[in-house]
Amino acid sequence: MNENAKALKSGVWYTASNFLLKSIGFLTTPIFTRLISQSDFGNFNNFSSWLQIFVVFVSLNLESTLISAKFDYKDRFDNYIVSVLSLGLLSAVAWLVLLNVFFLSVFEFLGMSRFHMNCMLIYLLAYPGIRFFQSRERFFYRYKMTVLINILISVGTAALSVFLVLCMNDKLTGRILGYITPVVVLGGGLYLYFFVRGGKIDLSCWKYAIRICIPYIPHLLSLHLLNSMDQIMIRQICGAEDTALYSLAYMCGAVITILLASMNEAFSPWLGDKLYRQEYREIRKVSKKYILIFSVLAYGAMLAAPEILLVLGGRSYLAAKYVLPPVTMGCICQFLYTMFVNIEQIRKKTVGMAIASVSAALLNYVLNAVFIPQYGYIAAAYTTLAGFAWLLLSHMLIVYKMRMSHVYDYKFIAAVVFVSFAFCIFVNVLYKNNAFRYIILGAYLIALLIIIWFFRDKFQNLICIILKKEKDKKK
Repeated sequence: MNENAKALKSGVWYTASNFLLKSIGFLTTPIFTRLISQSDFGNFNNFSSWLQIFVVFVSLNLESTLISAKFDYKDRFDNYIVSVLSLGLLSAVAWLVLLNVFFLSVFEFLGMSRFHMNCMLIYLLAYPGIRFFQSRERFFYRYKMTVLINILISVGTAALSVFLVLCMNDKLTGRILGYITPVVVLGGGLYLYFFVRGGKIDLSCWKYAIRICIPYIPHLLSLHLLNSMDQIMIRQICGAEDTALYSLAYMCGAVITILLASMNEAFSPWLGDKLYRQEYREIRKVSKKYILIFSVLAYGAMLAAPEILLVLGGRSYLAAKYVLPPVTMGCICQFLYTMFVNIEQIRKKTVGMAIASVSAALLNYVLNAVFIPQYGYIAAAYTTLAGFAWLLLSHMLIVYKMRMSHVYDYKFIAAVVFVSFAFCIFVNVLYKNNAFRYIILGAYLIALLIIIWFFRDKFQNLICIILKKEKDKKK
């Protein structure tokens, strides 16, 4: 099996299993809303929100350095992983001690008990073991252990959480323990695996990693603000009901974002190898197909937005259908700029990423303050789209200044963005005429079937690659 086939096979399996892992919270929401009180449900969401923020500070996003370290430390990659994992472990322990010492000062700010805070920190201590192992497997196009781990975490988290919620009087603690336990157990085991395998800690790796990952902190925090600022400002300006409408529509977009992230985590190792070998023509060829596949799937989500909202929220949420097209368009921009971010990561140019993200968050805040009071919660979807469009332009410019613009076809990407914006406007008009929209949706589905039939040989080859068992076990 050649390298492209191996990359494709591992990428498909990794994307599918990672999508299952990251969407499990979304899929199990209807179960837990019926098993625990609204208060406990809100407190668990508070726990999850703080976890997403603290993961930036605690982990330092050291995993992001692996994409370049694979080449810079190719002869001692496992030693690099152990060294950097030890730095992450030191950071996690420092935060564990610090927050416990000053707990009384931050108690009201965090809105959780000391026990729940420590659960969060123990989770963040163990989580890098899993992420580093999976990243390492991805870079060598190995997928079986990654798929197994994702399935164990997904199924284990859901099953254990339901079991503990049903058995324990403190439903919130049961939900939290069910959420963290599979990760803590697996992460702890993988830490041992790396430390036995990787040898001594090399402090020079710390300097290498810190120089790359420190700019990630403002970058990731700004992206978090860009994704959450809308709901905060809508609640302050428009009230809780409009926030609920916007939140459900944005949750639908979040599923697309999960798919985006899963696809990128499968795509980036392949991109790194091709950049290292300077195979730019193949990158341009494959990236066009990659962009088209994601864009076509996103168009389908725009067309079916009312039905998606009807299933998830009922008729009372149908008014939010006008939020989904700009949110989905934002996901397309996010997908595209992530491709440029991959190049910046590989070339260790991360300062520009931080500047672009901070400026996008500031732009989003200013536009929200101006337009939400005038046009309501729907305006927030367009201000966030503006933020993601700004990020796309910024990262295209950064890569251009790096003299790496030949990696992707800029004209093709500009054409995709233009068509996507036009389709977004078209879909908004379609929502006023359901009969015509159903015709277009039907034509979209028929076109997909025709494409699948026309390229059936390639799809059959793809399925064979995915299902084929490698005969050569020597490597």
